[in-house]
Amino acid sequence: MPLMPKRVKYRKRQKGSYKGFATSGTSLAYGEYGLKALSRGWLTNIQIEACRVAVNRHMKRRGKMWIRQFPDKPITKKPIETRMGKGKGDVAAWVVVVKPGMVLFEVGGVQESLAREALRVAASKIGIKTKFIKRQSRV
Repeated sequence: MPLMPKRVKYRKRQKGSYKGFATSGTSLAYGEYGLKALSRGWLTNIQIEACRVAVNRHMKRRGKMWIRQFPDKPITKKPIETRMGKGKGDVAAWVVVVKPGMVLFEVGGVQESLAREALRVAASKIGIKTKFIKRQSRV
């Protein structure tokens, strides 16, 4: 079952804007380690699922992983070799707009070296610049 909303008010949506920086979801909320976006772009439901599988396989189901973003924006595409016109295409994918500063994934309950490597593998599955972050120790 792909990651997508159960229902939406409107089936198709306009392209929108990438500009600006993330204002919320910029710090760790659940785990000790995370993957933070440094550039902007779209993250598809397929990419998110690929990251989830890669991290769970690398950690061998130890620890816990949180996916902080949900793809709620429909992207439409017209079939190939179709003439222009005749309306907007069908929904091809669901994406989340990623802005710099967003935390994409979090990991907890594992050692830092394992979390770093697992999130590095996940980062290779998406076309967005990211960095590994860890929770600041409370003194």
